[in-house]
Amino acid sequence: MIKKLPDFTKASVLVVGDIMLDRYWFGDAARISPEAPVPIIKIKQNDERPGGAGNVALNIASLGANVTLIGVAGKDDAAEALKEQLKAANVKHAILQRDNIPTITKLRIISRQQQLIRLDFEENFPQFNSDMLIETYKQHLNHADIVILSDYNKGTLQCSSILIKLAKAANIPIIVDPKGTDFSRYYGADVITPNFKEFETLMGCCHNEQEIVQKGRELLRQYNIHSLLLTRGESGMTLIQPEQEEIHLPAHAREVFDVTGAGDTVIGVLGAAIAAKTELAEAMAIANLAASLVVAKLGAATVSAPELEAALRGANTPSAGVIKEDQLLLAVAEARSKNKRIVFTNGCFDILHAGHVKYLQQAKQLGDYLIVAINDDDSVKRLKGPERPINHVEHRMAVLAGIGAVDWVVSYADNTPERLLKKLQPDILVKGGDYTIDQVVGAHIVQAYGGEVRVLGVIKNISTSAIIERMVKTTQIRETSLS
Repeated sequence: MIKKLPDFTKASVLVVGDIMLDRYWFGDAARISPEAPVPIIKIKQNDERPGGAGNVALNIASLGANVTLIGVAGKDDAAEALKEQLKAANVKHAILQRDNIPTITKLRIISRQQQLIRLDFEENFPQFNSDMLIETYKQHLNHADIVILSDYNKGTLQCSSILIKLAKAANIPIIVDPKGTDFSRYYGADVITPNFKEFETLMGCCHNEQEIVQKGRELLRQYNIHSLLLTRGESGMTLIQPEQEEIHLPAHAREVFDVTGAGDTVIGVLGAAIAAKTELAEAMAIANLAASLVVAKLGAATVSAPELEAALRGANTPSAGVIKEDQLLLAVAEARSKNKRIVFTNGCFDILHAGHVKYLQQAKQLGDYLIVAINDDDSVKRLKGPERPINHVEHRMAVLAGIGAVDWVVSYADNTPERLLKKLQPDILVKGGDYTIDQVVGAHIVQAYGGEVRVLGVIKNISTSAIIERMVKTTQIRETSLS
């Protein structure tokens, strides 16, 4: 059903809804507390990510689409963390901050890839005057190709009927991820995406496919909604439209690791695909594929366009060798879809020596695939001086590709690998030398998304600079003896 992925970069999506901050604490549960029969968790690292409507926006941004997020938060540290995370993910936002509410925060404690407990920090969302939210919405509406309402029943979308009418008047499609049992709030929406439990709570128990379709059409008539996309977990998705035969897509067969945020991925990818001029049925198929990828990840994760492309093509992971950046993105996405661990290291690697070889062998032992990113010639000159590099980038890459421990070699023109790290998000960033972890360039990026940073030792008295110095001295001695 999917002919090809659309050009998401041409899509502009406006997301409005309940935003929250998802916090994750990771640690080891090695013993039981003497105070109560509960595990003791030694926290080793933490992570913060936008949740709710924020996660919908992240999913859209990860595809390369333009996205603006409107929501309500408190005037607190959690709101500031949210804004920083959204900015880092290229999500434009208009967060309306209020004094009388805290920013909704959910804390998940995780050990050995298992969620042990979730702690919610929120208070009843008060009734508030929606005029400012509506005015902000009007300012952004005409710049959008589609509107997504992400309703977590927290109170932001108490004016949803007005938002839908404004979008319809501007001839802009609007899709809704609903909550609760009062669907009159979504009257006139173009597409609505409840999960099966929400659907049965509203329309009653369904005993067979015929009943699902019958009650689905009844919902569309009752609330003047054009299309119903029913997400059904391991049973896939069903699209129901008036006067058209229903479309059912089975779930892609993948290991389900964590369903947190899967609904956000579905509506985010669906909306971005429609905004990029994709027909609804094909957009549904793309969203179904994206959902199968995101449930194999931990927490409220996102799916990138290269990951979708790799899954769509069903391509085999490229063999070891020199690779271009866009090819590497596809290769990493395919490897990650098979739950493989990606190790990343970087450097100039001007003159390869025994220390490099041992270091790369040690790095490869930390995971399944090893990426070596090297500075191109111009960036080496900026970093090392006009006399470097000794070897051109093509020669340096060819030598590295010949080492058995190395899977992929890619070059970059930046002074640092930070841009690559943000795009690739390797599981482990490795550096050799006498660094501390906080001195490793890009460490903060990797740690922010839950990755690991390792510093490996080096063989003493072996370095590229030392080798070059000995070569210069040898040349000088030879020239002296000949003169």
